[in-house]
Amino acid sequence: MIRIATRGSTLALTQAKWVADLLGGAELVEASSGGEPGDKSRFVRGVERALLAEEAELGVHSAKDLPGEMPAGLEIVAVPAREDPADVWIGVGASLDDVPEEARVGTASLRRRAQLLAARPDLRVEELHGNVDTRLRKLEQGHLDAIVLAAAGLRRLGRAGEIGFAIPAEQMVPAAGQGALALQVRAGDVTTAGVAARCGDARALRELTAERAAVALLEATCASPIGVHARVDGERLRIEAFVGLPDGSEWLRDRVEADAADAAAAGVLLAKRLLSAGAREILASAEALGGPA
Repeated sequence: MIRIATRGSTLALTQAKWVADLLGGAELVEASSGGEPGDKSRFVRGVERALLAEEAELGVHSAKDLPGEMPAGLEIVAVPAREDPADVWIGVGASLDDVPEEARVGTASLRRRAQLLAARPDLRVEELHGNVDTRLRKLEQGHLDAIVLAAAGLRRLGRAGEIGFAIPAEQMVPAAGQGALALQVRAGDVTTAGVAARCGDARALRELTAERAAVALLEATCASPIGVHARVDGERLRIEAFVGLPDGSEWLRDRVEADAADAAAAGVLLAKRLLSAGAREILASAEALGGPA
């Protein structure tokens, strides 16, 4: 039986169990992330270490957490059907324009912070960390007026009823890979790769390929205030992006449409357009400003 390496959080285990069911059964192996720096990539490294140590054959990742470059000896072999990639609002208001002035909004994401403040400079965006339950609890206790989370995580946890409204991509471009899972194996393990490929979705793979190509050329990290979202419709692919400062004072948006058969090229084209418009300078300023991870 295939062993799946996963983080030990409720969401990660739920996602890994979903993949196991798609495969017709698998053993879950919780990978340790202890002793790593306090950033998202520590979770990825724990799963990848388990694969490289041959403690598991398949790694399941939230695709938005995967760095642009992977360790030698590992590769992504499939992306299952994608869940809703949108960011959602939980709390006061029926739309972003309807939210009361100076509402306190919790998020740990520079990308969300930048786009919230670009749309609504009056909002009081406060740093909020923790798992989904922890963040919802902070809202319920009245510490905040609202929080912003990924629709995908809430839906996979069976908590879609908590969602107030989805924030349109015109106001908040999702993170690259948001809503998608990436299945990773050791390079050369054709047996596991073949099994994993059976639950892959061609459309989701093309979307993720385009998004990761854009992020790679922009040299973005998990903490960069960047949103990149691709959508395949038939034979066409549309990809859009946001790059901005964490305080919302300066930003760029762009989108391109291309042939879905060459998804990576679409991502590269979009990134080149952003770079020519000054994205590198904005990202350097964002890094200099610092802020929540």
